[in-house]
Amino acid sequence: MTKKKPLVVVTRKLPEAIETRMMELFDARLNIDDAIMSKQELIDAVKQADVLVPTVTDKIDAAVLAHAGPNLRLIANFGTGIDHVDLQTARSRGITVTNTPDVLTEDTADMTMALILSVSRRLAEGERVIRKGDWAGWGPTLMLGHRIWGKRLGIVGMGRIGRALARRAKGFGLSVHYHNRRRVHPDTEEELDATYWESLDQMLAHVDIVSVNCPHTPATYHLLSARRLKLMQPHAILVNTARGEIVDEPALTRMLSDGEIAGAGLDVFEHEPAVSPKLLELQNAVLLPHMGSATIEGRVDMGEKVLINIKTFVDGHTPPDRVIEGLL
Repeated sequence: MTKKKPLVVVTRKLPEAIETRMMELFDARLNIDDAIMSKQELIDAVKQADVLVPTVTDKIDAAVLAHAGPNLRLIANFGTGIDHVDLQTARSRGITVTNTPDVLTEDTADMTMALILSVSRRLAEGERVIRKGDWAGWGPTLMLGHRIWGKRLGIVGMGRIGRALARRAKGFGLSVHYHNRRRVHPDTEEELDATYWESLDQMLAHVDIVSVNCPHTPATYHLLSARRLKLMQPHAILVNTARGEIVDEPALTRMLSDGEIAGAGLDVFEHEPAVSPKLLELQNAVLLPHMGSATIEGRVDMGEKVLINIKTFVDGHTPPDRVIEGLL
């Protein structure tokens, strides 16, 4: 007798090659229209599914998981961050959670470096000048930005992305500083020529560029609080390609508006997809729609990881990218 394929519910549209493979391997229910699922739709999904494949736009909290059917045993997240999944509730209900680490590292580090350059050299402002037809020609004092060569970069979170950013930063002549829950291995520090700061407060006060590259957990919510943001130097800039909730966005917006911080490059926001109207008015903020991992190669690699995690789990083995609380 043919073994029944597991029912896999996918909450968003994925790359075509991944969806095709999903259909071949599993009884897959796809989201062809790519509409974000409502809470009720997510509840209906967990009631029926053997495997749920959510993304960062889906809040898989205790209220949703309370309706999980007895067959739901795996949440195979399409993405690295899993702050939108209630891990404790999932564990208590015997549901394994996986993610897709490593494959987004280089893409996100590229985007972080791009934002550092864009804010420092006022690229978005210059592009707007051209499009508005306001450019009258070259001038000695036109659109002056800041050189990044020789500046100090402070990385908040020296994980995979933080280290990848540090390697790029060295090539641009930045000196690398970092704060992390745990100091990285001495060999890594030597390779990156990185200076460790045990005190985040002290690092913020001494660097020219701050890059947020840590995961969002209860411990990192508003890690860059209003108090900490005020420690930054007036000429400093902040770049965030991690999660919006790590930064006190209203405080950052006020400081940008008042010139207490020179600029910001934000790929993520505290209440996505909503963006503060006050932020939209600021010329010294470069704002992107969560594009850090948005490469064709990256998204296909993410999908491949999801497929491997599901197939391994269905075959009765521990999936390679199982998420364990406390190790985030």
